[in-house]
Amino acid sequence: MSWIEDKATVELTRIREAKDAGVYPFFRPFESGGLRTTVGGHAIVNYSSNDYMGLTNHPDVIAAAHKALDTFACGLSSSRVQATTTMHVELEERLAKYFGFEASLITTTGYQAMVGTIAALADKDTTLVLDNLSHACILDGTFLAGGTPSRAAEIRFFNHNSARSLRRVLESRERKNALVLAEGIYSLDGDLGTLPELAQVCNELGAVFCVDDAHGSGTHGVHGRGALEHFGIEGQVPLVVSTFSKVFGGIGGIILGSQNVIDLIKHTARSFVFSATLPAPIVAAAATILTMLEKDGPALVEELHAKASYMRKKLIERGFDLGLSNTHIMPVMIRDETKCLLMHHMLYERGIHMVPITYPGVKKGEERLRLNVTRGHTYEELDHAVEVLTELATLGGILGQGTETQPASE
Repeated sequence: MSWIEDKATVELTRIREAKDAGVYPFFRPFESGGLRTTVGGHAIVNYSSNDYMGLTNHPDVIAAAHKALDTFACGLSSSRVQATTTMHVELEERLAKYFGFEASLITTTGYQAMVGTIAALADKDTTLVLDNLSHACILDGTFLAGGTPSRAAEIRFFNHNSARSLRRVLESRERKNALVLAEGIYSLDGDLGTLPELAQVCNELGAVFCVDDAHGSGTHGVHGRGALEHFGIEGQVPLVVSTFSKVFGGIGGIILGSQNVIDLIKHTARSFVFSATLPAPIVAAAATILTMLEKDGPALVEELHAKASYMRKKLIERGFDLGLSNTHIMPVMIRDETKCLLMHHMLYERGIHMVPITYPGVKKGEERLRLNVTRGHTYEELDHAVEVLTELATLGGILGQGTETQPASE
């Protein structure tokens, strides 16, 4: 065998063991879209979906995608440099206006949006400063920028959500420019970023602040404009990266900033320039959901937060450890890999899909089930999930052994 076969054999040991034990939880083939689906004829309700507003399968969204398919087909067979449609341009203009920026850029994935933004802006005169719980797209964009010959940026980390730690790092940086990267909502822990405090430090010390608001766009702020609206700091953060793969019902990235900065990224971000154009049906679906947010944003956000508060109260009353969460993303902390995999499997058998997050996705001892409350879940479904979770957690000796949960802050 070649060395890559040897490597695969060794590094897949844990996966083979999980498959042999019948608890391997990933790549289950859904037979339909939406929060309610089937796998091999087995009906499940999906609590690990990022369809936070439950709009992906809305009839108007599907109809808009069908119409765009008739006009532009499934793809445009090239990158945006030579394959841009009127739909892309119109949606970019609408997104910029909705989120309160001069300009926006649509990319093919949210991952590419962040990687491209960092790589396009950072150079040898730049210190990249990251929250130490940053998402993989931020890490990968940073490592790309840090390893680019003749342009390599300095890389530094600050303690999670700590403005004091950020200040220390910025004051001791070695490069004249600094780009600080943090998230509006951290997807594994479900906690809001301390954006006002971080923005203040950036402004005081001359750093540019870039917020990844993938999980806040559409879910937070009175009108759904995200974490910046939620905290009342719109206009104080010059660069935001978001996505279509959560609230906006498809896949794709959003970059928001000044016209000059967006034009620079548009012409120099390799992940954008050398990737095929986002298909028009997905653009049409996102545009339709944006119309819904523009029209009914406050009501949609209020309903999501009401259901999140309801679920949080139920879980805390039963003694579940929700870690750092203070949003609609509520990790159910298990803190043991074997129990986490078994809990997922037993929930799945009862028609409840909560994906387990284990090492290396999180540190050992921080294993958890991914529980995302969405506007699309019914109160009856939430009640049922709590009852089954409680039953299984009691049997597994999980309740009451975690740390005390922080107060809710919807």
